[in-house]
Amino acid sequence: MRSYTDLFGTREFTPLFLSASLQTAASTLGGLALGTLVYRATDSPLLSAISMFGPQLAQVVGATTLLSAADRLPPRATTAGIAAGFAVGTAAMATPGLPLGAIFALIFLLGLIQSLGGGVRWGLLNEILSKEGYLLGRSAFNVINGLMQITGYAAGGVLLAVLSPRTTLLTASALYLAAAATARFGLTRRAPRSSGRPSVAQTWRTNALLWSSPERRTTYLLLWIPNGLVVGCESLYVSYAPDHAGVLFACAAFGMFVGDVTAGRLLPPALRRRLGIPFLLLLATPYLLFALHPEAPVAAACAALASVGFAASLVQQERLMTLTPPDLSGHALGLHSAGMLTMQGVSATLAGGIAQLTSPGPAMTVMAAASLSVTLTLAATRRRRAPSTPQPDVSSRARRRKPAQESRGDGEGGAGGVLPRPREPPGGRVTVACTRPPSGTCRGGRRPSS
Repeated sequence: MRSYTDLFGTREFTPLFLSASLQTAASTLGGLALGTLVYRATDSPLLSAISMFGPQLAQVVGATTLLSAADRLPPRATTAGIAAGFAVGTAAMATPGLPLGAIFALIFLLGLIQSLGGGVRWGLLNEILSKEGYLLGRSAFNVINGLMQITGYAAGGVLLAVLSPRTTLLTASALYLAAAATARFGLTRRAPRSSGRPSVAQTWRTNALLWSSPERRTTYLLLWIPNGLVVGCESLYVSYAPDHAGVLFACAAFGMFVGDVTAGRLLPPALRRRLGIPFLLLLATPYLLFALHPEAPVAAACAALASVGFAASLVQQERLMTLTPPDLSGHALGLHSAGMLTMQGVSATLAGGIAQLTSPGPAMTVMAAASLSVTLTLAATRRRRAPSTPQPDVSSRARRRKPAQESRGDGEGGAGGVLPRPREPPGGRVTVACTRPPSGTCRGGRRPSS
């Protein structure tokens, strides 16, 4: 399988692709509309940021309790059910007079549902495609994710100007419902990938095993913290420029798209592996200018340039897979996504609190400076650790704890409210090893699709 034509010639790929695309469009519209609705009602940058990125805060609960369920539920029913749940929840948030507390309760509930979405979807994609076609399939999802974010935020800005936030939320609900119908009637009924009931204990054991490697810990932190702090900057777009927030989000999505295509399809692998840290530095640096309160056109250009740096996720996630044995790779991706989305939610809350005390521009600068500091610190830690001895074979340890089918991990977590950004490398196949590679780097949302 070497071309996109081959992908779309695979029967179930098209309905899964369309369902994911509709959910991405719905989440961009719904997130922007909800953030605007809350900001108009409260005039609070903090509450606006939490409303847009609140579902990510629930990811930590899902990562520690629900992650093992992604391989143990029927994929078609679960995919359709998650989209339908978001349709109902988004429509409920559009109810006139709904108390703010009820809105945030719905946001948290949807975040719990969301924590299973990516694991179910990417596990199903792995079943639908051959091993040789999986990475090409993920690259197609990455491309449409960026394009749908650009279109969704631009359309959301227009709908908010012409209609109202509640009408825009209902539009997002209709898109979620269409995604549920596409999955239900387009996909084939399949048995769960693993037998047994979902286990909180197994989730905890595998998380601890993955976290036991110092090199994987550093890679996880590079995936979670610099990315999350910059998403905190993005969470302030609505309060920074209420009339131009859709433009800022669309420009940021365009920059992310350019970075993904460049890193995944244009850069040679050897060069790409060396650009993980430079991409993270690019991700934060343009936001330092927001201390000067640039006008909307300059702010949009800064957002686009910074978002090219989200390509660092490709590099760091590739490295994560190189450091992870095959029987833990799915769970490792699920932990990466859940941790990343949780950090994004925490950072959005922190950025909103700083903006509440100062103003959105200086708050963005503080978050960007923190991201740069963390990146440089973790890069220095990785360089000091590079000459050390290879990692132990954790795969055999995992098999001694649990039978192979019980050790099987869950796929990457999804995003519902605002799109997140975990991604597989679009080009080339990743070789997975149980020992640490030489000192070169490999791979690691912003927001993933839901």
